[in-house]
Amino acid sequence: MTRTLETVRLSRIDYGEAWELQKELVLEIGREERSDTLLLLEHPPTYTIGTDRHPEHLLYGPEELERRGIRVYQIDRGGDITYHGPGQLVGYPLIYLDAAGLDLHAYLRSLEEAIIGLLAEFGIAGGRKPEYTGVWVGDAKIAAIGVKFNRARTRRGFVTSHGFALNVKKNVEADGFQGIIPCGITEYGVTSLETLTGQTLDVETIGERLLPHFARVFGYDGVVSREGSRAKQGS
Repeated sequence: MTRTLETVRLSRIDYGEAWELQKELVLEIGREERSDTLLLLEHPPTYTIGTDRHPEHLLYGPEELERRGIRVYQIDRGGDITYHGPGQLVGYPLIYLDAAGLDLHAYLRSLEEAIIGLLAEFGIAGGRKPEYTGVWVGDAKIAAIGVKFNRARTRRGFVTSHGFALNVKKNVEADGFQGIIPCGITEYGVTSLETLTGQTLDVETIGERLLPHFARVFGYDGVVSREGSRAKQGS
């Protein structure tokens, strides 16, 4: 059976808008009205707090958040607090997972594997830490992962939402992570593709280079790409 992934590039959009869009598309995929979809985008400066809520890991108070123009969302993915902002490639895979033989941990490892494959193109040895989700280069985290599994309405399985955030531009390290304890991890830091390569890189180009790795790991035969501010069918 041929499997095709639809990729939608949304450029930079508000986190709340992207979250609502995910909810709509999850319902469509769960009703078999839409194929699996990967949203690729950037967000303005944003902190998201997952279901493992630790308010003490947000170090900025309301006045400092307002001064820096950082919005805060408490959301329904797993994990603790993380940062999203310009210079970071954010990917939201909305994928149907059949209940038969379902392995939710394998899905997380597959997301990591796609990013590790991309890093290898740059000669970077990406890896994992057994106690943490995400992709690491040595003791520095380059990609955070947090997901939700939504029960499909008319199918015997789940549709994924939320996803990964890959630090591409060097500025990401300083622009937002200093205001939080990322994922509650105090002993390790963060890094970016630009820091590791010494190159000036474009977020959209990195998204394009990730696609073959994503398709390979998840077993898609083809990728159909679209651009636009909306991802609804026919728009």
